Amino acid sequence: MDKFVVRGNTALDGSLTVSGSKNTALPLMAATLLAEGPSTITNVPDLRDVRTFSKVIRYGGPSVTVDPDAHTLSVDATTLETPVAPYEMVKKMRASFYMLGALLGRCGRAKVSLPGGCAWGPRPVDLHIKGMRAFGADIELDEGYVHASTPDGGLEGGTFRLDPVSVGATINLLLAAVTARGGSKIENAATEPDVVAFGRALQEMGAQIDGLGTRTLEVQGVDRLNTGTFRNTPDRIELGTFILMAATASEPGTPIRIHEGTHEHLGPVFKQKLAQTGADVSYGDDIVTVTRPDQLRPVSIETAPFPGFATDLQAQWTVLLGTTDGTATVTDTIYDDRFKHVPELQRLGMKIEVDGNTATVHGGAPLKGAKAMSTDLRAGVSLVMAGMIAEGRTDVLRVYHLDRGYEALEQKLRDAGISIHREEYDEFAEPDLETAT
Repeated sequence: MDKFVVRGNTALDGSLTVSGSKNTALPLMAATLLAEGPSTITNVPDLRDVRTFSKVIRYGGPSVTVDPDAHTLSVDATTLETPVAPYEMVKKMRASFYMLGALLGRCGRAKVSLPGGCAWGPRPVDLHIKGMRAFGADIELDEGYVHASTPDGGLEGGTFRLDPVSVGATINLLLAAVTARGGSKIENAATEPDVVAFGRALQEMGAQIDGLGTRTLEVQGVDRLNTGTFRNTPDRIELGTFILMAATASEPGTPIRIHEGTHEHLGPVFKQKLAQTGADVSYGDDIVTVTRPDQLRPVSIETAPFPGFATDLQAQWTVLLGTTDGTATVTDTIYDDRFKHVPELQRLGMKIEVDGNTATVHGGAPLKGAKAMSTDLRAGVSLVMAGMIAEGRTDVLRVYHLDRGYEALEQKLRDAGISIHREEYDEFAEPDLETAT
């Protein structure tokens, strides 16, 4: 297993470049299955999740060609003979559940495993299933699989209200609805930029969708979609992560430039909260420039669906609060299990208390390097952030989580002056008693 070794003796300097969005690339890959023939997606990040989903797609018959150097991915869905997404693949990545909508839309039937370790409360895939049923699908659950089929001629269409709002369910329902034989309406739909970019790609393929970027989406089904070439959007969470890294780990007064992000995708709340900390940020067409002040101010945040503060940036914001001169809170209203990074940050010396879905951070405590374990993608990158500003060496374990969503993270940070490298380690090795005492 791999770990990152971070030494907090160097400041972030120079520039960083944002890769393509994982959260848009994966649904775009699913969308290619709706068109019989070859399609190409550009600006695709070289990530573990992209490689995993490529295997899921190949299982059904289409061919997938990935060029990581050119950041392109091509899918030839001329042949799709096996409308199945098996557990062995789906368990590795929840986004594989997009196969339900894609296979129903293309084949009229699907057998898709429920995601491994499914949390029905915080991340309810039952919304996907209820929505498909509302659109006319016949669905049964059997031995951990969703068995779905449409009436002859395809889905009839219908109306479904998402409660709570869900990015994943919005995408999955769009995949199923665009080739239905009737009209469909998705109420309380997600408005995240990832969803909007995905919906626009479907429109380029010939889908009839009204209301993108609003809470109500109306879809009129078409007989078939067309192949084409589609550009993936930049990763807004990586952009936000790099901005927060620049605001905490650079030399005060030294500007850090972040290239190829789309700052509008951060949403107004993130920008407002960041400005309140005292960080000097200028937003250009394709460059965001961040200058760290001598002292950041503590600013409380509360996550919310877009255009609110993204839940995928709250762990990184927690680290920022640790560098301030006061106390502030982080409240996550999206998920109630999103503070697994807190005990690991406490190992480095950060003063945090958690009560329900709110973490209270007392800034100013000196951080000292330690071993800390990634529990998920965003928790992992928060530990890297903390290691960048801690004294001494920090070992961030289980970086396979980071490999799922941050392309070449250690190389990007190393090029920007951070002392970070990757090492293999034995997760179950016995400790050396001499060095432990």
